[in-house]
Amino acid sequence: MGVRLQRLVWLAGWLALVPMTARAETALSLVEAVPPSGQAADLELAQGLTQITGVRVEAEGEGLRLVLDATRALGEPTTSVVGNALVVEIANAVLALPEGEDFEQFGPAEGIALVAVTNEPGNRVRVAITGSDGPPAVDVSAGAAGLVLGIVPGLSLAAGDDDTIRIGVTGEGDEGYAPRSSSAATRTDTPLRDTPRTIQIIPEGVLADQGITRVTDAVRNVSGVVQDGGFGSTTDQLNIRGFFTDGIFVDGFRGSAGSGFAETANVERIEVLRGPASILFGNTEPGGIINLVTKRPLAEPFYGLDIQAGSYGLIRSTVDLTGPLNDDRTILYRLNAAYERADGFRAFDQGINRFFAAPSFAFRLGDATTLDVDFTYRYDERPFDRGLLAIGRGIVDTPLSRIFGEPDDVNRVQEYGAGYRLEHEFSDSWQVRNQFRLLSTDSFDYRAEPLRLNEANGILTRNFRSNDDRSEVYSLQTDVLGNFFTGSVEHNLLIGLDLRRQTSGGTQRRLPGGLTPDIDIFNPVYNVVERPPLSALTNEVRNNSDRTNALGLLVQDQIQILDNLIAVVGGRFDLVSQYSRNNRTGTDSGQDVTAFTPTVGVVYQPIEPISLYANVARSFQPNFGTDVNDNFLPPERGTQYEVGVQAAINDRLTASLAAYTITKTNLATTDPDNPDFTIPIAEQRSRGIDLNLAGEILPGWNVIASYGYIDAAYTEEYFGLPPGSRVQNVPNHTASLWSTYEIQSGDLQGLGFGAGVFYIGNRAGDFSDTFDLPSYLRTDAALFYRRNNWRAAINVQNLFDVRYFKANNFGRVAIEPGAPLSIVGSVSVNF
Repeated sequence: MGVRLQRLVWLAGWLALVPMTARAETALSLVEAVPPSGQAADLELAQGLTQITGVRVEAEGEGLRLVLDATRALGEPTTSVVGNALVVEIANAVLALPEGEDFEQFGPAEGIALVAVTNEPGNRVRVAITGSDGPPAVDVSAGAAGLVLGIVPGLSLAAGDDDTIRIGVTGEGDEGYAPRSSSAATRTDTPLRDTPRTIQIIPEGVLADQGITRVTDAVRNVSGVVQDGGFGSTTDQLNIRGFFTDGIFVDGFRGSAGSGFAETANVERIEVLRGPASILFGNTEPGGIINLVTKRPLAEPFYGLDIQAGSYGLIRSTVDLTGPLNDDRTILYRLNAAYERADGFRAFDQGINRFFAAPSFAFRLGDATTLDVDFTYRYDERPFDRGLLAIGRGIVDTPLSRIFGEPDDVNRVQEYGAGYRLEHEFSDSWQVRNQFRLLSTDSFDYRAEPLRLNEANGILTRNFRSNDDRSEVYSLQTDVLGNFFTGSVEHNLLIGLDLRRQTSGGTQRRLPGGLTPDIDIFNPVYNVVERPPLSALTNEVRNNSDRTNALGLLVQDQIQILDNLIAVVGGRFDLVSQYSRNNRTGTDSGQDVTAFTPTVGVVYQPIEPISLYANVARSFQPNFGTDVNDNFLPPERGTQYEVGVQAAINDRLTASLAAYTITKTNLATTDPDNPDFTIPIAEQRSRGIDLNLAGEILPGWNVIASYGYIDAAYTEEYFGLPPGSRVQNVPNHTASLWSTYEIQSGDLQGLGFGAGVFYIGNRAGDFSDTFDLPSYLRTDAALFYRRNNWRAAINVQNLFDVRYFKANNFGRVAIEPGAPLSIVGSVSVNF
């Protein structure tokens, strides 16, 4: 069965790839087959798009007014400012002018070089306003039928009344603290208010305001998400709604689980989908997933440089370069890169050295076809640091800087990535999307591993050991998306085929027992013996080669039953073939797993700003245990029931409240009749609420806040734990509040302040709940100044120097401490 499944996976992969070339070659002929503009407009109107039927430029004061006449109200636009141009994009709209498709007017006013309005792929209209000396300021006022853009040359924002949409200056789409759409739950760009799931988005602006660069730090703004381990403070490991979530997705593809910290230099925003996500991503844990949305090449030139310097030797610089490579702007590029070095607050000789580069290119192959190609490289070297130790029910009271390994313990990760995204529109209603991603990762560590602490005398037993691992992941996604009507009911259909092949392997070698010196944790002496060469680590405890082939077929329909009633239904069938070879013993093992994961959700909008939603979703994860008959156990299954409400307040502020219960069944536990084997009877249950608030309260006053309640426990006996036992690293309560204010006018315009608090409740410290990770409240603050195209900031993290602990890796000897008071200064410039 395993061989047959492998052949099926790769045959399906080639079948998905072969049509791609033909689709690209026929792009021009498909464009020629587009109906005349009048017929196209009629068709688009029938599909629910808004027609822009007129464009007028009128003089007004020192600037001008750009009036877009439409058949009905247009949605809130997204914006970007790059180079001297401000770009406004309007979704679900089509430009249908009597005189032709596009509108251009050169030099309509002093300081304005060009105003252009064009149709874009994906049912979007693009308004580009190019200033002579810099990007203009624009106020957008929504009318009953269209938009009015007040344009003033220069970089200062024009004043507007309460009905005005204020547009800021960034290199990306700028939706402030409250982005309004996401593809995390549906694999289509869907407004959050039309999505029957709980999604929270951390935009790039929040990362900049808080002065953070790690995903683990960013998600502290999200309710119900906490750190869960970290493999020696070397990687992102998180817990969502009470369930461990290893690995982070990037643009919908799996990242390298357990291999270094994800980079944020090329990240536009971080999306957190809570609850089972197997309908889109295959085998996953039921708590949810984290997806990083990366920056794409832009048609307008943009160049950005950011430099950070701070406590504990931190130096970090990033560059962001993008623009066209030809006059027609059919070939675009983007380069994001970052370099970081730091000493850290722990007393290691080994410092942190990190480099990242992400070049990407976009090709417009005719009016209906686009191709994006991207590459990534990441190198990360840092101490391997298990952290602090538990004594009794508490944590040892030693200085946070004190280490219990050796000063030269090290972890290194090197990763290469490459991929493409090919999209072709067969018509205004149907399109195909094919994406591929390759990720190759090598990781190595060599450390003095803490094993056991004699709590009576403070002597810690250790062992020199080293891991050397590698992995390659090939992922292919092919989606067909269609929009059609059955009577008055609108359908947005997604049919997807996912293929994935992952190969991995590695070794762990240890120094034979008794040869690694112990250490006194209260009076440590390091380098008692010279670090042994790797050849001396002769006790090989792991040497494996693994392979996973996976195929997933999904169907999803977003059904607009009424103007205020939406249903999302779907199902996915997965085949997963797993093979493992123990190279030490020469034994092989493997299994083929099949699973069907349905989902159903509904959204009801009783009034315009309110969305009530409910969903039932399922997940699966292969089980690696075997029973007394040497049969693999059935896969773990997760089931969520969730209800919630979303609200849009004053078009600038969003809030959501959700209540959920998630049950994970088929957990393997010891067979009481055959202790050397397992049976799938254990169960974990998590229930709670999520409350989130994000957006702009008043002009210049932004806020992002959250509260989460989690009741997570094992409800059946689990490896000796009685029913009702707490889940490691999961608090009952989490909360956060971060707010900034930027002065909007006068001599101090651009000066801003920020402050925030982040709370994590008491947690079970280890699997057996033998000690507690205490609750903590951390306070951060910021001072920044923004002027024209540059920004300077000072961020103070852990303002009151609170002693706190992020998570425990394993046992009682791997507790990761939080950093003491830290100050980070930064300067950024965009041009």
